[in-house]
Amino acid sequence: MTTAAPIQPTPAHQLRPFLSSILDDATKNQGSPVPRGPVRSNLIFYAPPTDGAAPYNYVHDPPAGQPKNNFGSNVQAININDVRGRESQFTLSNNAFQVLSGIESEEKDFADDEHIKRVYYPEVEKLLLNNVPGANRVLLFDHTIRRSNPNASRGPVQRVHIDQTPKSAEARVRHHLPDEVEELLKGRYRIINVWRPLNGPVVASPLAIADSSSVRDEDLVGVEHRYPDRTGETAGVKHRDGQVWYYWSGMKNDERMFLQCSDSENFSGRVPHTAFVDPRTPEGAPGRESIEVRALVFG
Repeated sequence: MTTAAPIQPTPAHQLRPFLSSILDDATKNQGSPVPRGPVRSNLIFYAPPTDGAAPYNYVHDPPAGQPKNNFGSNVQAININDVRGRESQFTLSNNAFQVLSGIESEEKDFADDEHIKRVYYPEVEKLLLNNVPGANRVLLFDHTIRRSNPNASRGPVQRVHIDQTPKSAEARVRHHLPDEVEELLKGRYRIINVWRPLNGPVVASPLAIADSSSVRDEDLVGVEHRYPDRTGETAGVKHRDGQVWYYWSGMKNDERMFLQCSDSENFSGRVPHTAFVDPRTPEGAPGRESIEVRALVFG
C-alpha cells in the first residue's frame, strides 16, 4: 500500500485568491498578460437529439450518410471562479478535482508518442500513487495532446463533458486487464485524467471544471462513444442553475490538475469539464497546448 504524499505547497505569491477580474501584467506568455480572477463566459452544454434517439458520437469519421454526432448544444453564460490562491481547498474526495504545483518533468518536447510513454508515463504514475489516497496500482491507458492551430490533429474541446461513465470505467478494466478483471472489480477503481499545459502559462482556452458536489446525477446523460472496433460511453452534461464552475488561471508547465471521471465507490465523484473562451484573452495571445493522460487507478 502506497502512502499518499502531501500535496505540493502553494507558492507564497499565490496564497491570496484573485477576487476581482484582472489582466496579470506580471505574468505573461509571449508578451500576453494572463487573465485572472472570476470571469463570465459562454459554456456549451448538452441538448438531446431532436428525434428522441439515443445520443452518440463517432470518435473518427462516421459511416457515409451519418453525422459525426446526433445531439445538440445549449449555450449558457456561466460565472467561473478562479482556483488560484486557494488550491488546497479542492480535493478528489470532495470536488473530484485536485491541483498540484512544482512538478518537474524530464519530458520536454512532447513530440513523440513512444518517448512520452517511456519518459512521461512513469512520472504520471508516480504522481498518482503519491497523491491519490489509497492508490496502490496505476495503469495509464492513453493520452491526448491538444494544440490550438489549424493543422493540429486534436484541439481544445469546447463542450461540457465527462470522459467516462461508471459503465465505461468498468468496460475499461475489462478491456485492458481481462485476465484480472473479476478480482479487480471487487475493489475500488477510478479513472483519473492528469492534465497539464505544454506552453504555459495558459492565456487562451483555459480549462473549466465543475465542482462535482454541485452536479446531480440527472444532469448527466450517457453518450455512445463509437470507435471503429468497439463502443464506449462518455457523459454529456445538461445545464442546471446551482452548478458551480472553476478554472485555474495561468496554469504553468510545472502544474498538474487531476480530473476524476469515475469512482466505483462514489458515483458522484466525477468532474464535468470543458475548454472555454475567456473574453479577456488579449488579441494575438498564444493558443493553448496541453496533454492529458488517462489512468485507471486501483485501491
